Amino acid sequence: MSISAKDVAELRKQTGAGLMDCKKALQESDGDYEGALDYLRKKGQKVAAKRADRDATEGVVVTATDDAGTTGVVMALSCETDFVAKNESFIELANQIATAALKAGCKTAEEVTAMELDGQTVAEKLVENTGKIGEKIEVSSYSLITGDNLTSYIHAGSKIGVLLSYKDGGKDGADQLFRGVAMHIAAMNPSILHFSEFDNELVEKETVSLQGQIKVENEDRQRLGKTLKTVPQFVSRLQLTPEVMSAAETQIKEELKAEGKPEKIWDRIVPGKLERFVADNTLLDQERCLLNQFFAMDDTKTVEQVVKDFHDDAEIVAFSRVAVG
Repeated sequence: MSISAKDVAELRKQTGAGLMDCKKALQESDGDYEGALDYLRKKGQKVAAKRADRDATEGVVVTATDDAGTTGVVMALSCETDFVAKNESFIELANQIATAALKAGCKTAEEVTAMELDGQTVAEKLVENTGKIGEKIEVSSYSLITGDNLTSYIHAGSKIGVLLSYKDGGKDGADQLFRGVAMHIAAMNPSILHFSEFDNELVEKETVSLQGQIKVENEDRQRLGKTLKTVPQFVSRLQLTPEVMSAAETQIKEELKAEGKPEKIWDRIVPGKLERFVADNTLLDQERCLLNQFFAMDDTKTVEQVVKDFHDDAEIVAFSRVAVG
């Protein structure tokens, strides 16, 4: 049967499918609009099934925050190619899903995909869009955070996004400080807030692993005539018990005595050497714990020190870093 250009244009406007796909759908359904929609939906399912084992390593990260500024979400919508990720309709879809998820109060990516949007689930909508663009699409990461104050940051290219909850201590300028912390999180990729969240077994394994890595690296450095790195006894403050710190202080004093340093000046030297001991033996904390990392914008201080210097009652409550790729 003859299919009018007007009908094709209307179906394309409604679905976003390609011109020839819309024409084919109307022809296969004998001009029936609902039948054409069903045809396109099934086509999307077939394409999605074929692309299911593909890696969706491109995409965009978006954030959404409620009007009160106390609840927000950060979400990664992934696809297969950067070409699709930069498409305006793909970015619009990501923002549409994130905004709806925020409104629905979704807490997990699974809840997001099961959520209803425009008369269908998000999962169905993603399948539909897979049929249009020919690529796998998925909500690959998602997080919801609530708090007194929120700030967000999207890194250039929309590949990394951060959402941060904080307490400002009632001092002006907190928004700028904590946006800086969000930028730090994007760059330094901490995984937890504080070393106390570590599991003892993990810390023990990481200690052995890091010691081994540095020993191997030192073999190369020695061969090249470079200064050797200190092999740490520990990797986290979780291991620096009062007994460990007391033993470290005793050893430092013994070294000062052996060097002939007058005992009356030890109180000026020992604190700095203890700080150095802590820095050398908390490498895991510095790698993964936000508060224990040296601040990217002032590497003389940890993030925790920067926040406390701003105000005694200022605090980072929670954060989430989401990335594609």
